[in-house]
Amino acid sequence: MNLLEQQLHYPFGETLPDTAKTIEIAPGVLWIRMGLPFALNHINLWLLEDEIDTGQGPVHGWTAIDCGIASDATRDAWEILFGDLNNHLRGLPIVRVIATHCHPDHIGLADWLCSRWNAQLWMTAGEYAFARMMSASLPGADGTAMFPHFRKHGLVDTAMQEQIQERKNHYTRLVPTVPTAYHRLQEGIAVIIHQRPWQIICGFGHSPEHASLYCAELNILISGDMLLPRISTNVSVFAIEPEANPVQQYLDSLQKYLPLPEDVLILPSHGKPFKGLHTRVQQLQDHHAERLEEVKAACATARSAMDIVPIMFRRPLDAHQLTFAIGEALAHLHKLWYDGILHRQQGSDGVMRFVVK
Repeated sequence: MNLLEQQLHYPFGETLPDTAKTIEIAPGVLWIRMGLPFALNHINLWLLEDEIDTGQGPVHGWTAIDCGIASDATRDAWEILFGDLNNHLRGLPIVRVIATHCHPDHIGLADWLCSRWNAQLWMTAGEYAFARMMSASLPGADGTAMFPHFRKHGLVDTAMQEQIQERKNHYTRLVPTVPTAYHRLQEGIAVIIHQRPWQIICGFGHSPEHASLYCAELNILISGDMLLPRISTNVSVFAIEPEANPVQQYLDSLQKYLPLPEDVLILPSHGKPFKGLHTRVQQLQDHHAERLEEVKAACATARSAMDIVPIMFRRPLDAHQLTFAIGEALAHLHKLWYDGILHRQQGSDGVMRFVVK
């Protein structure tokens, strides 16, 4: 554990679910862990025991929170779970799929799960719209828009440009289809799961309209990617919203969690279940304050987002990691620019640079 992690409490210690196995977190709340082919090598998925009225009578089963990417390995793991009558699922079906947000590891297999079980997809309007746009590769939301955006912000290395160009179909590979209809989640309107209300908390900065779910009766928060115990949530400026201020949006969103109890059990999408909500929020606020000070100091001379990447990320990055790193560097530059601390100007080479006023 790093020093920040040591300030948090992990009720399950080092225990992790094996592939295609479950751990019961609380009565009717199951933890699943699926693999990912990235440096961030896993995602946590959650199953909540539930009952849905289908119009033909109630059906007892499970609400799935997030889905994993669309891959043979993930589908195979789900099939093993469905077929093992001795596990916590007890052979019951999936009756509803909730996606916290539109990123591939969260919604990739939603269409497959919904089709297999004739279940409905539930998510916020912002996340559903972005998932549909990106899966359909609409202009501006497609992978080809990424390259000129990064070039404008200082990515001039030819070899890395080529690697990023090769990733233009990244989203559609991992999210080939999205259900053509959905049920909207909204902040302030609780979702009733197994006769318990789950409050929707919408967060911004990481994705368009991220949904976390909090159940006061169980004192459990399914945080998605908004609160992670080990790493900070990525907040990036991307081509489709080039003037965004996601760091500010994310910091504002963190305030929404502070009314929850300090001892709430947080079920994150990556890492282990933990307690210490207010401590973790303060850690994340401090983290971004430190990064902003670093970026401000670096901008004593004019800097592009690409110039800021090695200051914020002091390790080698592959093409996948670099896209997020440039986006996050630009996000911190944008906050300082919106706050009136930095001035920006596009040079004759087409690159946007920021400097302290």
